[in-house]
Amino acid sequence: MRDASSPGLLSADFEDRTLRCIRCGLCLDACPTFRLTGNEAQSPRGRIRLMRDAAAAGLATDAPASSQLDACLGCRACEAACPSGVGYGAALEEFREASDQAGWRPGLERLARRALIEALTRPRLLLALLRAAHALPSRCRVLPRWVALTLTGQRGAPVVLPATPHRPRLGRLPAKAQALAPRRAAVGVLEGCVMRVLFAETNEATVRVLQRAGCDVFAPCEAGCCGALDAHAGRLEAARRKARALIDAFRAHALDAIVVNSAGCGSAMKAYGTLLAGDPQYAEQARAFAARVRDASEYLAEAGGPPPEGRFDALVAYHDACHLAHAQRVTAAPRRLLSAVPGLRLVDLPESDTCCGSAGIYNLTHPRMAVRLLERKVDAIAATGAAVVAAGNPGCIAWMREGVRRRGLAVRVLHPVEILDEAAGG
Repeated sequence: MRDASSPGLLSADFEDRTLRCIRCGLCLDACPTFRLTGNEAQSPRGRIRLMRDAAAAGLATDAPASSQLDACLGCRACEAACPSGVGYGAALEEFREASDQAGWRPGLERLARRALIEALTRPRLLLALLRAAHALPSRCRVLPRWVALTLTGQRGAPVVLPATPHRPRLGRLPAKAQALAPRRAAVGVLEGCVMRVLFAETNEATVRVLQRAGCDVFAPCEAGCCGALDAHAGRLEAARRKARALIDAFRAHALDAIVVNSAGCGSAMKAYGTLLAGDPQYAEQARAFAARVRDASEYLAEAGGPPPEGRFDALVAYHDACHLAHAQRVTAAPRRLLSAVPGLRLVDLPESDTCCGSAGIYNLTHPRMAVRLLERKVDAIAATGAAVVAAGNPGCIAWMREGVRRRGLAVRVLHPVEILDEAAGG
């Protein structure tokens, strides 16, 4: 259902979500951009006001208002702090779609962002681009300024790339991996897009940990992108197409759960029921699919498997990935799993649930703010004295790896399942 006051571009759901804001200000300290800038327009309640004003004006706006909205990380920390249940993330995604349709973004910038998302969500293309990048001198890890200008309009702001494997490869999980302990469940795993190329080892570790927990693990070769990056950028029709295809890919298997080791992907997949609510063919399937999606740490904690094998002798600092802590509200499960590993001493990072600055493609589109947030996160890592940082999202891992590398810290950044797997000799 569309809201007639917003030229057919914004729905009644948008109106309902944004009207819930009572402007109490409890979201302010939770918002990373407000915390750094102190600018009310870069706070959740300020952005809600900007969106509502723009909707009332038929989505006509000036450049400053557009830039304030575009600078939002979409981390959804405000949702966890909000006493009124404002659905800020969904409202922002819908508004980004509507503002693009209204022509807010210049055509070249819109094309560049689309090309970037396509590159990141097509594993073979991403692999080819990474191999080409590794053939260049190391100084070319910083993208030319014209690329930053095309994506962001921020002159003189070179884009720092996240850390990538020295020899990137295209991972491929077996279609079925049998349980290595008495069989308890059949689960599907999402290989993902970026995960297949940058974190193939994490996918493989996830399968081994699930096998040891008594799971038959299915990884359908036809399962592609989940649509998370598209939805985050307001490309909701593209996200819907990918959601339908992913639901179809897993339909052939009778699964107790669909396990995801990427917080951003898991958050998007858990929202399929909302994303496809208006699709008569897929609405019910989407709700059933979303109900079976579990983050890897969430599933392993719920499964209550055997005691951890082996040891992991290290001080480990835990970072709450935004879309795991704020969108999925999964915070205790990974800590419980890690704390149970013999030899592992777990500490929280200061400001553990504050965004590291990765945020999908944000570190490429808003390099200045992303680097400021990264430096703050690396300061927190250094303060703990930890030898390992654990995080449940690939964007966070790659971005923080680059941060500790630039700072010269001897710190490993790992996914919790990699720690569990390594402790068991994987």
